[in-house]
Amino acid sequence: MVDDDPTPADRPPATGFGHAAAWTTLGTVVPGVGLWRAGRRIPGSIALAVFALLVAGGVTLATFGRHLLIGAATDPSVLTAAAIGLVVLALLWAAVVAATYLALRPRPSSVVQRVAGAALVGVLSFAVAAPLAVGAGMAWSTAEFVRTVFTEEEPDPAAPTVDAANPWAGRDRLNLLVIGGDYDSSRDARLSIRADSTIVASIDTRTGVTTLISLPRNTMRMPFPKASPLHRYYPHGFGPDTVVDDHEFYLDAMYRNVPATVPAKVFAGVKNPGAEAMKASVGEALGLPIDYYVQIDMNGFKQFVNAIGGLTVNINYPVPVGGDTDRKIPPKRYLPVGADQHLGGGDALWYARGRYGLKDYDRMARQRCVIHAVAQQATPANLVLNFQQVLASGKDSIRTDVPRTLIAPMAELAGRIQGTKLRSLAFEHGVDGWSFLNPDFAKARKRVQQTLRAAGKANDGGATASAAPIRAGSEAAARELGKNPDLDVACAYHPAK
Repeated sequence: MVDDDPTPADRPPATGFGHAAAWTTLGTVVPGVGLWRAGRRIPGSIALAVFALLVAGGVTLATFGRHLLIGAATDPSVLTAAAIGLVVLALLWAAVVAATYLALRPRPSSVVQRVAGAALVGVLSFAVAAPLAVGAGMAWSTAEFVRTVFTEEEPDPAAPTVDAANPWAGRDRLNLLVIGGDYDSSRDARLSIRADSTIVASIDTRTGVTTLISLPRNTMRMPFPKASPLHRYYPHGFGPDTVVDDHEFYLDAMYRNVPATVPAKVFAGVKNPGAEAMKASVGEALGLPIDYYVQIDMNGFKQFVNAIGGLTVNINYPVPVGGDTDRKIPPKRYLPVGADQHLGGGDALWYARGRYGLKDYDRMARQRCVIHAVAQQATPANLVLNFQQVLASGKDSIRTDVPRTLIAPMAELAGRIQGTKLRSLAFEHGVDGWSFLNPDFAKARKRVQQTLRAAGKANDGGATASAAPIRAGSEAAARELGKNPDLDVACAYHPAK
């Protein structure tokens, strides 16, 4: 039988339990030190070398390899490998802890010392393995989230190739179409979703300055670009031949009705025909090429808000919870007026969509305030603390055509956005000549460009339209503030009376 103990010359002098416990603890913090002390020079040196390499690599990445780190954190293959690697590392580290104590334990050991030694090894092994196991779980969950939500390739073959050194080359603006989808289970499943909210987030890729542009859900005659095959079927826009108010030709009905009324070949190979139809039409209406869409299930939004611990908003007039204006069914209750009201997911959802007895414009303004609140409150620290819940809320409720190659650049761009003021533009029936029945899209495009130019000047320190004083008074006065392009002002507390 071969004795694996070190030779007498290498074996440390006989020591007590305290000595073994102290060196085992030190050997847990710096793997290999305890083994070296026990005379196990070769395995101790290997453990020390591996530990030193891991520490040096981590410091180097954190200091000089930020782009590589962000890229790796959004690559499903790298994340999966990292998850497996962290599990293996946890097992090996725990094995080093156990081997260190076994090599240093007093001989002979009393029953009490054996029990205490086993407990010590268990506690120390858990201390190093638990964080690594959590990291492995986060890496695995992130990989699954990226695989499920994001596409592998650019949806538009003509889109510029993403250059890691300059990801926004050729893209002065990034235009995202945000679709708030209503998946109400009480509705006929054949109706698909209702695009309850349509907002374009237009982002200056240089500065991060972002403008939210809202179109009313009842907008009719939404146009299609002449280059789109849909223009052939709707040459005068999405609407009937005569100018009549028809719900089936509203903007919120495009998602389900356009794909259902054109030949299937028009959307051959398209994963989300409804979203593609809306991208083409909204982009033409606003004069902004829509790069990508992000479709959010309302129930998923509720789960997301709960995952980040709720949302704090200012409520300037009672917001209905439930109710149906057309059928004269009153709301169950109202969200009360107040500054800095902290809402859970359910109430935050009603804050964004409640409209009993109110105009659609009121709801559109609150939806922009919700995005404003999320941009302020969903900080990186908050997201990390609630990481698993955030991923779970998004995995089954978000659809997008944003390619995986853009996740890392967009994460960096999000950091720039947080350092700027969000601005907004909304179209309301009867205001500035806008009519939901027969919109003047040429005029709308001019308003969009004026707003974007003003947002750029405001960011550069020029005059802004946000200097309007906050006035408390009539409900109409409060809503007038909702039209302010600066969301810090529009979403402030200015209660209606």
